[in-house]
Amino acid sequence: MIDALLGSGGPFIITFRESLEAALIIGIIAAYLKKTDKNELTKYLHIGIIAAIIASVAIGAVLASLYGSLDGLSEKLFEGTAAIVATGVLTYMIFWMAKNSGTIKERLQKKVDSAASTEYVFGIVLISFVAVFREGIETVLFLTATGVQNPVGTLFGAAVGIILVVVITLLMFKKIYHLDIKKFFQYSSILLIIFAAGLLGYGIHEYIEIAEDMKIDMGFLSHTAYDINPPAVGVLHEKGVVGSVLKSLVGYDGNPEWLRVIVYLSYWIIVGLYVLVVYKPGNRISKLLRKK
Repeated sequence: MIDALLGSGGPFIITFRESLEAALIIGIIAAYLKKTDKNELTKYLHIGIIAAIIASVAIGAVLASLYGSLDGLSEKLFEGTAAIVATGVLTYMIFWMAKNSGTIKERLQKKVDSAASTEYVFGIVLISFVAVFREGIETVLFLTATGVQNPVGTLFGAAVGIILVVVITLLMFKKIYHLDIKKFFQYSSILLIIFAAGLLGYGIHEYIEIAEDMKIDMGFLSHTAYDINPPAVGVLHEKGVVGSVLKSLVGYDGNPEWLRVIVYLSYWIIVGLYVLVVYKPGNRISKLLRKK
């Protein structure tokens, strides 16, 4: 139980980031409606939020029930695919946020203006639904991928993340605490890269096991690159107290395959360099990427 809770860091950060991002977006829309004397449209904002939450929970329930009915090769296929898909969604979100973090407020206000000026109230519902559902589905995909490895830690981390977001949101609405949105996305993107790389590595590992079960020869790529696991399950073993935490946070593996190592490092280099370049102020490449 203790090991499981110690491995809840990834689910906590993901849930915290995604929930806070959704809260910030909804807060921006609500504040703008109030500022422009369109408070009567707030109810449509709430409709979109509720619909998005229901849709996200429903998809999560379907994925959970689907996983519960699998075993053997199909179970590994589900786990590997869930991990890789979640990595893809997280990566897209990292790229999109790096490019648009400085203009989110203006983009949302233009969309609200467009919907309100034409009295297209469904547009307000759609804006809030998409904003919340996007974060919800990203969270569901990630939690599905981590939940198959550590269900207790995943639920605990997600619950703490949601509670913390609720507290911060209440404080922000009361103007007690002010959050620098751009810096928040910048620093949290670094954490997301760490988690996404580890998740991708886990997905690759599952596919390697599938290939072995199907007697597919992958050559040296399926061979163990190194083995630093202690002979017994000790503190530094990937199943030990420290090792399990590192496995949850950074994708630590005491005896990974060569393909997993190559993919893990490649992801770090490619995605890490992109984020570093885009967020570096005054950089010509950064300006060019933001314009695309």
